[in-house]
Parts: sequence; C-alpha cells; structure tokens
Amino acid sequence: MAAVDWRAVPRKLRALEPVFTMDKTQATIILCGFYLFFSFAGNVAATKVTFFGKLVMDAGFIYSLTFTWRDLIHKQLGKKAAITTIWLAAAINLCAALYFQFVVVLPAEPSWADAGGQAAWQFLFGIISPAEAGAWWQTIFSLQLRIVLGSIITALIAELVDTHVYHLWTTGIGRNRPQWSRVFVSNSISIPVDSVLFPLIAFSGIISATAMREMFYTNVMVKAIITLLVFWTIYLVPEKPLYKGDL
Repeated sequence: MAAVDWRAVPRKLRALEPVFTMDKTQATIILCGFYLFFSFAGNVAATKVTFFGKLVMDAGFIYSLTFTWRDLIHKQLGKKAAITTIWLAAAINLCAALYFQFVVVLPAEPSWADAGGQAAWQFLFGIISPAEAGAWWQTIFSLQLRIVLGSIITALIAELVDTHVYHLWTTGIGRNRPQWSRVFVSNSISIPVDSVLFPLIAFSGIISATAMREMFYTNVMVKAIITLLVFWTIYLVPEKPLYKGDL
C-alpha cells in the first residue's frame, strides 16, 4: 500500500497521524527490550541492600520502571503481549541466575581468586554453605538465586495483577478517563503487592524483620516517586496504534 502524505491531509484529520513512523516489529523490540533490561538490571542490582538515612531498600530500584513500562506495552501491543513479556522476563532472569551458578563452579584462575574474585562470585551467585545458612532452603539457594526466584515470583504476581487492573480500568469505569489515571490506578495496586512479597521471599533470614519492614515502606515510597516522575510516558505511544506498515 502506498504511503500517506500527511501534509496533503486536511488539518482536522491530522489527529490520525501516527506518533511513531515505525512498523510493529520495531515498536515491539523497543518496548519489550527496555522492559527486559529494567527487569534484568533490577534483579542483579538487588543483590545489594542500601540505605539513605533510615530508608532501607535493595539497589534494584530501576526495576520500578517496569510497572509503568508494562502499561506502555499493554496500551501499544495489547494484553497478550504484556503477559508474554512478563513471562519472558521471568524466564530470562531464571536462566541467567542458573548460568551464574554454572560460572561459579568453573575453575578460577589463582591470582584472580586470591584477589577475592571467586569469593565475591561465591557469595552472590554460588551455593550458600550449610554452616552459614539457617533454614533448610537457605542451604540450597544463593543470595542471587533467592533474589531472582523471589523477583520472578513477585513480578509474576504483581505484574499480572497490574495487567488485570489496567484491563479492568481501561475497559470499564476508566475507559473515558485521562490516560494517566490508568497508570496510577494499576500501579497503586501492584506496587504494594510487589513491595511486600519481594523482601519476604528474597531476604527472610538474612536481614532483620525491622529492616524488611523499613524496606517495604521505602520500596513503596521510591516506586511511587518513580511513578510520579514517569507516568507521562504513557502518552509516548498512541491509543490506537497506526504503524508505518499499515499506511
């Protein structure tokens, strides 16, 4: 089909002009690629627990972007694409964690090991020694693997909840509401779910209950702030996408 010359279209009809002059494959790669990056980088960074004054949280706060970015995928590509991306992110993170386990057991070059490299990998990605572990499940999973499994379980639950709430809002009472409202409504449900599940799964037995409680409040606050900073990105993609290949 021949391309449309939008300059020749009457001004009243120019609202139909697409936001992106790209095809659906390009849009899919860009949106899903960034989501996978936010998820993977957040999982790796979450191995560090940090604090700012009395605020305690893991360092994987880049993961907070996935909540709003999931909404962009849902809006642009549909509910099935959003769910598929959520499951794909879970599979990638799990495969990466298992590969890191394999890397740990590979023979280490002596000078690198003496410099602390092997010990660092063993702590982050290796099997926790039974002598250092508490509960039985801590003897099986490394810190990184626990974090990844915790993140996978948490993300699947929280992001699927986000997907369901977003779908209900955009097809029901919020259908004619401003687009930013769908971001706040879906995130207001999924963020607390994510923030309470992740510390329990990933850090139980490693940090104190007080630290986990502070981590929950901090995570909710940080993710809410990030939502306030990036909610406008929902307008980066058109409501009813018109791709270059459709013209």
